[in-house]
Amino acid sequence: MTNSKNEPRKRFLALDTSTAVLGVAVTGGGELLHEINASGERNHSVHLLPIIEQALQASATTADRIGGISVGIGPGSYTGTRIAVTAAKTLAWAWNVPVTGVSSLHALAWGAYHAASAQREQDSSTSASGTAGTAGTDWIIPLIDARRGQAYTAVFAADGDKPPRRLAPDAIRLMADWVQELAVWLKEAADAGDGSLPGTLWFVGETALHGSADTLAPLIEAANVQALPYELEGRWTGFLAEAGIYEESGDLHTLIPNYTQLSEAEANLRRSSEGSLNTR
Repeated sequence: MTNSKNEPRKRFLALDTSTAVLGVAVTGGGELLHEINASGERNHSVHLLPIIEQALQASATTADRIGGISVGIGPGSYTGTRIAVTAAKTLAWAWNVPVTGVSSLHALAWGAYHAASAQREQDSSTSASGTAGTAGTDWIIPLIDARRGQAYTAVFAADGDKPPRRLAPDAIRLMADWVQELAVWLKEAADAGDGSLPGTLWFVGETALHGSADTLAPLIEAANVQALPYELEGRWTGFLAEAGIYEESGDLHTLIPNYTQLSEAEANLRRSSEGSLNTR
């Protein structure tokens, strides 16, 4: 990211609107230069561009200092995700810079694990109560509510300051089934005896609906389970892009949101079309 001595360091503009939080950050060289995270109940289309302008001004970042744009492509809110992706593609075209699509769940997992690590350090003196967890690689399970008992979720492994490693793909999953699947994974890891059993399972993100003790009961006896409410912060989308985990999109037309399933409107339209065909 560093150029010649006479040329300023290039920076990333990071955007994510896949959740109720509108996250905008300017990063450079693995450091946060400025960040604005605004809760707006998904009214992101009104606020995104003014907040981008605020972040650029606050970090003294002009267009010629932007080396790339990173954007959360979901999964999450269909409308919200489209807003950030559209803005990222438009700005990338106008500034002639590459754009990198990043998993919003991956960014959520990294940010939450950073918060969890800070919490664990504070609670280390109370480890006897189970709050601090045990040694070993942790599993981070990010959660974004998808309604009808479902969540957008995945699994990542984390140990230290590096970006979490992916263990399971982003997908929309029925939580009751997902918890049972994770319980099987834990049993297999315990039976293997090869150190793959995680120290702590961190359920992070929108945990109010899906992180209760009742929901996670099948896992609590098998592992140290913690639920941590966490709202996405824009910086982690930028840090993931800087880490080179996700490829830059050479063709802006190929960058699309990761919906993981048809939107409700699209599903209804498809069912209506299929019904019309069946009545012919």
